[in-house]
Amino acid sequence: MKQLVLLLGLCTILTVQTNAQKRSATNYQTGIGLRVNPWMAGFTIKHFVKGPHAIEGIVASNFAHDENVTFTFLYEYHWQLGQPDFRLFAGGGAHIGIYDRWYYDRERYYEHGDGAYVSPGLDGIIGLEYRFKKIPLAISGDLKPYFNFTGGHKFYGEQIGGATARWTFR
Repeated sequence: MKQLVLLLGLCTILTVQTNAQKRSATNYQTGIGLRVNPWMAGFTIKHFVKGPHAIEGIVASNFAHDENVTFTFLYEYHWQLGQPDFRLFAGGGAHIGIYDRWYYDRERYYEHGDGAYVSPGLDGIIGLEYRFKKIPLAISGDLKPYFNFTGGHKFYGEQIGGATARWTFR
């Protein structure tokens, strides 16, 4: 149900904002920073390839088990909201996670013993970003639901929200 509400909201926003954009949504070329939520933290880099089209890479780990790491690659489309420094973005991509078997897949832990396993998955993202005019800093808040193809937990709903601060470059 949550995924359906998120999808419907995304479609509504995309439909309303598509014709509203008159100028390019980007006001920086590349940003490097930190994305955090109560369960995870990671490094992120976002690069605008052309106009409002951006790619983002995230390398994140959770606080409970520092041996877990996820590599995420996203495509994002940005829409200007009112002023050039405030944008809405949405997109999707994929990830590869390397997880501690005990924490994420106890059934396989009992079958195969200790160790890690690799889990690919799909990601979506929707959020708001603001770039400050006087300093090269952009902040954003987003929802990034993801789905793992393997493992004991297929969908991690409680970990989807995040806040990001990026140092920006022209």
